[in-house]
Amino acid sequence: MIVFDKVLPIPIAELNYSNSSVWNKENVSFKREDFTLIRSTSGKGKTTLLSIIYGIRNDYSGRVFFNEKDISTFSTNKKSLKRQNKLAYLFQGLRLFSDLTGLENIEINNQLTKYKTKKQIYEMADLLGVKENLDKQVLKLSFGQRQRIALIRSLCQPYEYLLLDEPFSHLDRQNQNIACKLIESECKEQGAGLILASLDSGYSIEYNKTYEI
Repeated sequence: MIVFDKVLPIPIAELNYSNSSVWNKENVSFKREDFTLIRSTSGKGKTTLLSIIYGIRNDYSGRVFFNEKDISTFSTNKKSLKRQNKLAYLFQGLRLFSDLTGLENIEINNQLTKYKTKKQIYEMADLLGVKENLDKQVLKLSFGQRQRIALIRSLCQPYEYLLLDEPFSHLDRQNQNIACKLIESECKEQGAGLILASLDSGYSIEYNKTYEI
């Protein structure tokens, strides 16, 4: 379980967060069995929330617990192991290497974890309509194609939580729905929780918890 206890990011401390159901609140929980939607307008801290969970931002007051351990006490090595085995993250900016092919970007993660076979990677790419793009340099792909490559990369590891930051902003409704079905299937297979941040749309995923921030 992930728990936020009176967490408030320093950069937004001067903003009006009184209507937030997350910031500066006690015992805000994210359970492994939950599919959680984080929704707000721009600038309220959706990306910051996911970055705090992932352990790449520590500019906040309050405490964050991961499986009852305060993450501020984690060593650099423990944070790295947590990201490798407990948390998968599809960044809003994708963080793909533009000079590498789609497959090479995916394999950077998969070679560390050995979680998916190449056959499984190609099956996911085929389902998402980017199989023919795996051997192309990322710089030659559209942003929507890159989003699907980044999604596959995020799924190529074990995780207890899948973190998605505005993952399908450049996909049409049909491709969004296909991606959502894959996400739900992969999370259920791992018994993992989902935390998805979005400006407004939760896409076609069935959530059992929603936080407005």
